[in-house]
Amino acid sequence: MTSIIDPKAIGKPTRPRRHVRTLTGYLPETDEAGKEKWPRGDEATWKANTRGVDTDVPSITKSVVNHVQTSLARQAYNLDNLGAYQAAALSVRDNLILNWNDTQLTYTRKAPKRAYYLSLEFLMGRTLDNALLNLGLKEQYQQGIDKLGFSIEDILDQERDAALGNGGLGRLAACYLDSSASQELPVWGYGLRYQYGIFQQLISPEGNQLEAPDPWLANQNPWELPRLDVSYEVRFYGNADRLNDGTSRASWTGGQEVLAIAYDVMIPGCYTKTTNNLRLWESKPKRGFDLNSFNAGNYEGAVAASNSASAITSVLYPNDHTTFGKELRLKQQYFWTAASLADMLRRFKNLGKPLTEIPDYIAVQLNDTHPTLAIPELMRILVDEEDLDWNTAWNITTNTIFYTNHTVLPEALEKWPVPLMEHVLPRHMQIIYDINLFFLQAVEKKFPGDRDRLGRMSLIEEGYPQQVRMAHLACIGSKKVNGVAELHSDLVRTTILKDFVEFEGISKFSNVTNGITPRRWLDQCNPELSALISKTLKIDKSVWLKNLDLIEGLLPFTEDAAFRKEWAAIKQRNKERLAHYVETTLGLKINTHAMFDVQIKRLHEYKRQTLNILGVIHRYLSLKAMSPKDRKRINPRVVFFAGKAAPAYYIAKLTIRLIVNVARVINADPDTKDYLSLYFIPDYSVSVAEVLIPASDISQHISTAGTEASGTSNMKFCLNGGLLVGTVDGANIEIAEQVGESNVFFFGHLTPAVEDLRHQHRYHPVPIEEKCPALAHVLNQVTAGLFGDAGVYEPLLNTIRQGDYYLLSDDFDSYMAALDMVDEAYMDKEEWIKKSIRTTAKMGKFSSDRAIMEYAESYWNLEPTPVTA
Repeated sequence: MTSIIDPKAIGKPTRPRRHVRTLTGYLPETDEAGKEKWPRGDEATWKANTRGVDTDVPSITKSVVNHVQTSLARQAYNLDNLGAYQAAALSVRDNLILNWNDTQLTYTRKAPKRAYYLSLEFLMGRTLDNALLNLGLKEQYQQGIDKLGFSIEDILDQERDAALGNGGLGRLAACYLDSSASQELPVWGYGLRYQYGIFQQLISPEGNQLEAPDPWLANQNPWELPRLDVSYEVRFYGNADRLNDGTSRASWTGGQEVLAIAYDVMIPGCYTKTTNNLRLWESKPKRGFDLNSFNAGNYEGAVAASNSASAITSVLYPNDHTTFGKELRLKQQYFWTAASLADMLRRFKNLGKPLTEIPDYIAVQLNDTHPTLAIPELMRILVDEEDLDWNTAWNITTNTIFYTNHTVLPEALEKWPVPLMEHVLPRHMQIIYDINLFFLQAVEKKFPGDRDRLGRMSLIEEGYPQQVRMAHLACIGSKKVNGVAELHSDLVRTTILKDFVEFEGISKFSNVTNGITPRRWLDQCNPELSALISKTLKIDKSVWLKNLDLIEGLLPFTEDAAFRKEWAAIKQRNKERLAHYVETTLGLKINTHAMFDVQIKRLHEYKRQTLNILGVIHRYLSLKAMSPKDRKRINPRVVFFAGKAAPAYYIAKLTIRLIVNVARVINADPDTKDYLSLYFIPDYSVSVAEVLIPASDISQHISTAGTEASGTSNMKFCLNGGLLVGTVDGANIEIAEQVGESNVFFFGHLTPAVEDLRHQHRYHPVPIEEKCPALAHVLNQVTAGLFGDAGVYEPLLNTIRQGDYYLLSDDFDSYMAALDMVDEAYMDKEEWIKKSIRTTAKMGKFSSDRAIMEYAESYWNLEPTPVTA
């Protein structure tokens, strides 16, 4: 006899337990008297050797050198800046882990209600500087690193931005995690660990955007903690068979199974021990290498399953213009939501509470529609696996999940083809059909015979193929729905979700205006200004950084000439820092005594980078037409653009090409280069923003009215004393309410006029030469080849000449008038500095601390859970 094995099991992992509880969520056993038992070994020895956070320079340098020797296997003779960064980062991570352990133990002991923030993007930026500032240890580490022969600035520059996001959605999520920890709220984030992020942006000789993989993990990531013991199986495809036993249950079998492996990233709060968690999932095959296929010569088949599984977390936002790309995106979204819900429910079950109490212990926030599959997935778990009846499961689901809407643009509202859903997630499609049936029956009962309403509100959009409307599913499956600025929330209630408001009542739909963390977007990116605020207010930054309303105390100092001089000097040094960055990375010199005009955003037609570049061309043509004497009276201006276009977004990529080629012409023109210059900063990231934002004199937020949900870069610029040029849209409105309209430069048509103007464009078009001669002249110059191959730009220019959906021709004259007002105001330097100070002083409302506390109090019913020393 011998031991035998089923051949089908060869290569499969044996995983009787998915999670070792001692890693997280451990509580010591107690004796009969209630006293905690020491688990193993000599208690005194353990406690004598248990370390605390390193806070003095000698212990910090000892920790760093220890990591150089043992973690990196290097020594002083062969240590470079990258190695020094890695050792310092591991040293700081040790401190974070100690606080993280205490935080998780506190949550396990107190069992508070927790919130889980599901976001497909977390645009974290660099971690080392942020962690040192939040720990209050930057000065000590600076001294320690200096003693070891390195510069803290040099090693900070070695860190690559974590490539886990693209734009404002991901940066908002990162700010909310920072604020949750700083406000001592039990909040975890859940996302995906992308191997290559979105892409590294390169610019070709012709000015085209090129996309290269962003290998941000090439030098390892010292900030993540692999949790190889935390894994969940996630199924795709297969068959879903209803049980026909009088319940709503079904059996989902077959198909592909992959493993979700957890990686934890510590999120330190500011001046608190609370250190929360961002859990990222990586996809791995359930069965990795097929040895039988390999030995049979089928080398591709041997790794096919592995490649298929790994592809799920390879890239953020795979191009969905192909069938494969669409399917991969859908698999990404389900993989992430399924693993995250499994993890939450495992943690809940450890409490020993009945499932009906899930809403008392768990709140799940959907950051946009990407995680909406959490709704049918939670229903599947509760109905199929936990054997709850449909109504009980639906009641639990709709009291646990909350939905934040981030767009009213029809083309941006997610929809999935029904055949694709039936193929990839057959059981979830059944559940969505059931949800839709019960929901429409309720709608019909309230609005009898209104078939048009049923068609508008259905989760299934008719057509070929049929589509699942994810925003509708998120709406009816959530306890509350919010927009992210007052105007946006009003538009959500009156346009895309109007029928749902009439059905469910207005109280379900409300607003939480976005915010930004002042720790990164003032203290970290503009340390001199942070120090000046602390000195002037005579308040330690540990206080005002967590209560940003206190900076309103700067207002009386607008009349203090010495204070204004210091303020202006800091702005000038920030401009010089940006100029140095551009010179070292692009080899270009910048006039730091000119006005700095900045627009940094994801490239999209509604954000209207095209309006900005056409305005730059207009300014250039006007300068060319002036006499040298007249030019000398002009306010010199340096214009900066930065941002990435989606790889398949042709018009946005043409805009980048136009910007790059306009810059080549005007920067080389001896007549105008002293008065106008233009730069496109490639490969935009959080770290690039941290250099650009403090240096701006003005920033542009010029979306077509009613299209920008909120925007958060507007808040970052204003917090750093940059004035705002913008349309009456998104959070621009609330910023103007706070800082005063005399300190912003508004232009353009208002939201109520937009649809009428579009109607006029379609049915009563007026030639651009007649409607806006100035813009027509600019377009004609581009067509004539002033900036290179004219034919290339015709598709872009035709979006304005024909249809002009984003109203550039309607707003152009108003836009140029606003920029003239900026020039006039900038000439009075003292008054400009006063405007800058007033703007910063009134930005308290826009702290993400305020926003996250609104979610905690008005949505999640969450209370702070401090971690005691």
